[in-house]
Amino acid sequence: MTQLLPLVDAIPPVRGKAGAPLRKPKKVQGDRAYDSEEHRLRLSARGIATEIARRNTPHGSGLGVFRYVVEQALALLHQFRRLRVRYDKRDDVHEALVKVGCIVMCWRRLHSSIGYV
Repeated sequence: MTQLLPLVDAIPPVRGKAGAPLRKPKKVQGDRAYDSEEHRLRLSARGIATEIARRNTPHGSGLGVFRYVVEQALALLHQFRRLRVRYDKRDDVHEALVKVGCIVMCWRRLHSSIGYV
């Protein structure tokens, strides 16, 4: 919960269309752990809309469709033992291993879609 705003600030510029690169998201989605009026106010002050589930409300917001993609990616990364149980003390080594894990995941997905195994 304390890392939401630094995470939004760390988003790199998005290239694509001509003109100034997009530096902030249009909308932030989050689960009940991020339910805080302070976060909502700070994000709206930056011009970012929020879709954060509120605590003590019934489920059914529809965010599960998007959350499934994230949960599936994390589950695939946890196939790698060094990422499931973090032994590395240095952040740069851990980040490098996460990147290698993402590369392997993409490679497997591409080869399975082409027909190679």
